[in-house]
Amino acid sequence: MKREDLLKTLMTLAAKRFERDLAELQPSDDFFAKLGIDSFQAMELMTDLEDEFDVEVPDYELQGVTTFDGLADVLERRL
Repeated sequence: MKREDLLKTLMTLAAKRFERDLAELQPSDDFFAKLGIDSFQAMELMTDLEDEFDVEVPDYELQGVTTFDGLADVLERRL
């Protein structure tokens, strides 16, 4: 999967789950701030992403990840 497709899918899922406008999201955005979510909600998003991409991402790989680009990096390593 191309990086741009991965990011688009990732941000589309995030926008849908947290009822945000996809057009307002950018890859460099801090998803906690932009989506107004906490760490528990971020883990719910990760569950959605793991299901969508059929991967399993260990929690330790997500430490310090706060941007959509960062999430894409983690997912790319697992695909």
